[in-house]
Amino acid sequence: MSFFQVGLRRVAAQLSRSSFACRQCLRQQNSVAAAAPHSSIIFNLAARSYASKTKPSNSPIASLSSNINAPVTLVQDAVDDSSSNSSKKSSSFPETNAKSVGYFLIGSSISVFGIVVFGGLTRLTESGLSITEWRPVTGSLPPMSLADWESEFEKYQASPEYKMINPHMDLAEFKKIYFMEWTHRLWGRFIGMSFVIPTIYFIARRKVTPRMATTLVGISALIGFQGFIGWWMVKSGLKDDLFTPGSHPRVSQYRLTAHLATAFACYSWMLLAGLSVFRANHAVANPKVAAKAFARLQSPALNVLRRSVLFLTALIFTTVLSGALVAGLDAGLIYNEFPKMGTGYMPPKAELMNKFYSRNEDNSDLVWRNMLENPSMVQLNHRILATTTFTAVIALFVYSRTGRVKAAMPANVRKGVMGLVHLASLQVILGISTLIYMVPIHLAATHQAGALALLTGTLVLGQRLRVPKATLALVEKVLKNPNLAKNTQAVSQKTQKAFKA
Repeated sequence: MSFFQVGLRRVAAQLSRSSFACRQCLRQQNSVAAAAPHSSIIFNLAARSYASKTKPSNSPIASLSSNINAPVTLVQDAVDDSSSNSSKKSSSFPETNAKSVGYFLIGSSISVFGIVVFGGLTRLTESGLSITEWRPVTGSLPPMSLADWESEFEKYQASPEYKMINPHMDLAEFKKIYFMEWTHRLWGRFIGMSFVIPTIYFIARRKVTPRMATTLVGISALIGFQGFIGWWMVKSGLKDDLFTPGSHPRVSQYRLTAHLATAFACYSWMLLAGLSVFRANHAVANPKVAAKAFARLQSPALNVLRRSVLFLTALIFTTVLSGALVAGLDAGLIYNEFPKMGTGYMPPKAELMNKFYSRNEDNSDLVWRNMLENPSMVQLNHRILATTTFTAVIALFVYSRTGRVKAAMPANVRKGVMGLVHLASLQVILGISTLIYMVPIHLAATHQAGALALLTGTLVLGQRLRVPKATLALVEKVLKNPNLAKNTQAVSQKTQKAFKA
C-alpha cells in the first residue's frame, strides 16, 4: 500500500490543473481570461501571495484544491478593494466640517457686524461721499503727498454735497471725513480677502463638506456683490438729479436699503453656517445625547413655536429695512416725540398722502411713493413695524410659557426666548431715545447695532429649534458605526492643525 500511495502522489504532482476540473469550468475561465487580459498577471500575483501566507497541508489533494480556489477569491478581494478605494477618491470631501471652519465663519460674521456699525457711523458723520471714485485695487492706499490730497479735495469740491453743505470746509476737515470712508472701504476689502483665500484653501484641500463648499462660494460671491452695491449707492449721491431744488444732498434711500440688506444677509449666512458646524461636531462627538435632543425637538408641541420664530425673523428683517429708509430720508429729524407725532398719534392724512411725491399725472403711484419717499409716512411705518415686532416678541415669550410648550421646550430654547425679550426691550429704548434726542451719532449707531443684535437672537433661537436632516442622518450613521465618529474627529483634528500651521 505504501508503494501505491507514493506512486499516486508522483503522478498527481505531474498532472496539470485541467485534469481536476470539468470542461465547462475551463471554458468559463478561458472566457474570463480573454475578457480581462491582465487577469493572468493578477492571478499569478495573488497565487504567490496566497502560497506565501498559507501553511502546507499533509494531504496533497487538499493542498491542490486549496491552491486552485484561493487565487480566485483573492482576485475578487483585490477588485473589491480597488473599487472601494476609487469610490473614496472620487468623493474625497469629508462628512463633517472641522471646527476651524466654524471659528472662521463666526470670526467673519463678527467682522461683518463691526463694519455694519462702522458704516452707520460713516453715514451719520456724512463721510460716505468724500471719496468720489471707486478704485478696488489702487484705492487701498490713501493719498501719500500734499498734491494727492489736493487732487482728492478738488474732486470732492465738484460734488453736490460740498457745494450745498460744506462750501467752507478746508483740507484738514476733509481729511477727517476722507479717512472715515477710506477705513470703511479698506475694512470691506479685508473682509473679502480674509474670506475668499481661506475658502479656496478649504475647498482645494477637501476640508469641508460639499454643501459647505457651496455655502462658502455663495458667501464669497455675496461679499463681492456687496462691494458693487456700496459703490452703486455712493454714486447716487454724487449727482444732483436725485434731489429737489434746495434739498439735502444724499444717496438714494433705495440703494442704501439694498446695501444694508445685503450686509445683514451676509452676516446671517455666515452666522448660521458657523453655528451649524459646531452643532454637527457636537452631535457626532455625543451621538446619543444628540439623538435624544433631536427627538425632543421633533415634538408636535414645538411646531407652532418654530413657525413663530421664523415669522419673527422675517418681521425683524422688514423692520430693519424700514429703518434704512428712515436713515436714507433723514426721517428721524422730524416728529421727535413718542408715542405721538405732533398733536396726534399720526400726522394728518393730507401729509401722509402728499401729491408732491407722485410723478404720474393720474396719481397712480401716489400710495407706494408716499410709503417709500415721504419722510412722515416712512417714520410712521417704522414706528408701526417696531411696535409690532416688540409685541410679537412678548407674545412669543408668553406662548412659550404655556403648559405643553414649556414641557417640550429644551433649556437652551427657553434661554433663547428670554434673551430675545431682553434684546427687544433694549432696542425699543434705544429707538425712542434716538428719536427724542434728534438722532445723536452715538445713540443712532448703537440703535443700528441693536437691530443686528436682535436679528442675531432670532437666528440663534431658530437654529436651536431646527432639526437639520443632514446632521440627523449623520448621527444615525454614527450610532450604527461608532468607529465613524473616531475617524471623523481624527480628520477634524488634522484639519485644525493644518489650518493653524
